[in-house]
Amino acid sequence: MNVFRLAGDMTHLLSVVVLLLKIHTIKSCAGISLKTQELYALVFAARYLDLFVHFVSLYNTVMKLVFLASSFSIVWYMRKHKIVRRTYDKDHDTFRHYFLVLPCLLLALLINEKFTFREVMWAFSIYLEAVAIFPQLVLLQRTRNIDNLTGQYVFFLGAYRMLYILNWIYRYFTEPHFVHWISWVAGIVQTLLYADFFYYYIMSWKNNVKLELPA
Repeated sequence: MNVFRLAGDMTHLLSVVVLLLKIHTIKSCAGISLKTQELYALVFAARYLDLFVHFVSLYNTVMKLVFLASSFSIVWYMRKHKIVRRTYDKDHDTFRHYFLVLPCLLLALLINEKFTFREVMWAFSIYLEAVAIFPQLVLLQRTRNIDNLTGQYVFFLGAYRMLYILNWIYRYFTEPHFVHWISWVAGIVQTLLYADFFYYYIMSWKNNVKLELPA
């Protein structure tokens, strides 16, 4: 654990809190991609298969439970809640997210740290997380209607990954034999997907105008 890892975890947690605040308090999921939320639920389900068989620390276990519970509860809200589901923009959230799942699974079968079920699922979750934000970014570009909470949610998600990259750099120089190419490459790809959004988010904040992405 180091300051970059902790900051990354807290930023990731903050993104979830912002999204749940929007859904639970305002009773709206406008601007949120259900496709992305379903991909994240799959990411955490695949990554945390070791939840009850491999104990690292209380902190680690609590964070796993939080992200699992929050991701599936968000999907439930958007699909089943009688008020929230009415605000879901299914007409614009049409990205075929299952096209992302199969290539990530095939890549995990080919490139993994160890060819066991849990390790393949871990690699699959890393690859899938790298592209899971894609349906969300496509939705925002299509609607161009980005409220403050939605913008903050996506910004914190991207910031979490950037902080994790700093964490990896720090660990590379302070821990012997710290090499994780799968996480590194996937993390860089994921961060690059946010680059365009970051630019427009920062410019809107700097100029004090409403955030809009180019169509």
